[in-house]
Amino acid sequence: MSNPHVLCLGEVLFDRLADQLGRKLEEVESWTAYPGGAPANVACALVKLGTPAAFIGAVGEDAPGNELVELLQKVGVDTTGVQRHPTAPTRQVNVVRSLSGDRTFAGFKDHDTTEFADTRLKADKLPLKLFEAADFLVLGTLELAYPESGQAVHRALELAEQYDIKILLDVNWRPVFWTNPDIAPQKIQELFKQVDFLKLSKEEAEWLFDTADPGAITYRLDSVEGVLVTDGENGCAYCLGENEGKIPAFSIPVVDTTGAGDSFVAGFIHQILTHGIHSLNNPEIVRRIVTYASGSGALTTMKPGAIASQPTADEVEAFLASHQV
Repeated sequence: MSNPHVLCLGEVLFDRLADQLGRKLEEVESWTAYPGGAPANVACALVKLGTPAAFIGAVGEDAPGNELVELLQKVGVDTTGVQRHPTAPTRQVNVVRSLSGDRTFAGFKDHDTTEFADTRLKADKLPLKLFEAADFLVLGTLELAYPESGQAVHRALELAEQYDIKILLDVNWRPVFWTNPDIAPQKIQELFKQVDFLKLSKEEAEWLFDTADPGAITYRLDSVEGVLVTDGENGCAYCLGENEGKIPAFSIPVVDTTGAGDSFVAGFIHQILTHGIHSLNNPEIVRRIVTYASGSGALTTMKPGAIASQPTADEVEAFLASHQV
């Protein structure tokens, strides 16, 4: 296996998707578990697109943990950064779905949010060898909710700076993960000055910046190379280098939106590594990069589950060609 170009740090878990659409948590009769967790999704999506990636995170020494690590390895993700905790369980999250397939995170199976293995990720066990060879670090914000894993995030940021690794932060706001959601904005905003690329949903942008305009956010931060704001069926707005624009969403039958944003992130990074960071000076290539990312995300919504539905590079190219992009 070649050295991973991209390191994805954070949670890997099971999304327990409600089998009955349009029902509240207490009305759901049965669930189907799908492997997920945003950073793990991104790592798998990258490998499927042809970019070597590693996942860094913690799981329990339990059957779900074994299953998730085996899946990552089967996909081809480097798992040398996976830590195992002897007593804390691997996280499982209940996901209820609307009639249109949109999902809401609705709590955790049998445990408090602070009890899971991913909250125990240890800063001093991050593998330096992975950082020495990497080009990109992808982070979410959920691990900031817990003291130990929060320290690991900040250690990873230090290593990324030391080894000149580009950093993409996907805010991925999930209030259910935080024991005190009120402290989240400050903890998240503290990271902004340390990252190169910021990806937010429209709701997250308005929550943190009072605007969904990526140009305005880029101007305000004055330290990032690019901002991407996704808005589901309304498409994506971007400010990359000096280039601003909007890409409309693809018109497709949506089965499940879980993991779509993660495939978008993977498509974006895959394209940046393909074209080179200097390509962000070219408005035409920038538009192509964001369109490719949007296609990667769109394809993921056409099947259930986050990882199982991820496309290959050939599938993305064929999809874009069929839409005459």
